[in-house]
Amino acid sequence: MNNSDINALFDLSGKVAIVTGAGDGIGKGCAKILALAGASVVVSDLSIDKANAVAKEIKEAGGTAAAVSCNVLDFEDLKKTVDFAVDTYGSVNILVNNAGIGGGGKENPFNIDNEYVERIYRVNVYAPLQLCKLTAPEMQKSGYGSIVNITSMSSVNKEANMSIYSSSKAALNHLSANLAYDLGKMGIRINCVGPGATRTASLASVLTPELQAKMLSHTPVKRLGEVSDIAQAVLFFASPASSWVSGQVLFVNGGGTQTLS
Repeated sequence: MNNSDINALFDLSGKVAIVTGAGDGIGKGCAKILALAGASVVVSDLSIDKANAVAKEIKEAGGTAAAVSCNVLDFEDLKKTVDFAVDTYGSVNILVNNAGIGGGGKENPFNIDNEYVERIYRVNVYAPLQLCKLTAPEMQKSGYGSIVNITSMSSVNKEANMSIYSSSKAALNHLSANLAYDLGKMGIRINCVGPGATRTASLASVLTPELQAKMLSHTPVKRLGEVSDIAQAVLFFASPASSWVSGQVLFVNGGGTQTLS
């Protein structure tokens, strides 16, 4: 194996990727690294202004990207996003289900109602499932398909006031592991990336020096995660380098366990 062979393992030239929740944070990092690897990226976000800004960054860096607004709670918006990708770039090969809500240690089970629970599950589980179903036929036709679901360390952690978010992400893990059997026969791989404590605006809203110190005391690699750490794991699953990997959850967490409590 030579350098060109190594480069080919991560070459996404000619591939088309959809990234949800790509207007900032981890989604933005995923969109940018997939574009850097050569993919044409559909930057999907609830905010069209954020999506446009990320697409502009990608294009200014020499990549290919287009923005679309998408409310993942709306099935018609999900369909519109997939149709947009096909109409704009001709196919869909890669799907990153990044959009998600909930958590933050604010889910006292006695202070939340059924509407809250349903909303969390619709965003974190139902929407990814629907996008898998919508994109799978396009991936099968193209002969290349990789789906990456962004889950969370919370899916395996145990702590107070996180029961709904955590269980929704655990459901996403198991959904993906089982879908691997359904999608594998179509030539499609599906995997999950589970971020640990990663420096995003969401973490910044709850992080204190004391909490950071406690997190790092349980983290062998003595730093918090960066968006690039998560994006690089997504690139691995999206690329030919992981061509015999499906149904897996990769936790990117510095080797440790970070919780809010």
